[in-house]
Amino acid sequence: MYPLKAHVHNGRLVLDEPTNLPDGEIVYLQPLDDVVVADDGDDLDDEERAALHRELDASMAEADAGETEDFATVLAELRR
Repeated sequence: MYPLKAHVHNGRLVLDEPTNLPDGEIVYLQPLDDVVVADDGDDLDDEERAALHRELDASMAEADAGETEDFATVLAELRR
């Protein structure tokens, strides 16, 4: 289940997008006190986001160069 975004209108919570939840479904809401959530769905600042993108670019370059290991193999080794 993905997080639902809502706003308060006349004291009522109103969802900002449609949902496929069935009528009568009970949903518990909790305010996010002292937590900043960016409009793009994460709480990274510009510096953190830039660092993440650098790491992702480096990972994709490693994959393109064949410098990766098969996940199933790694998992099997870890389970031994």
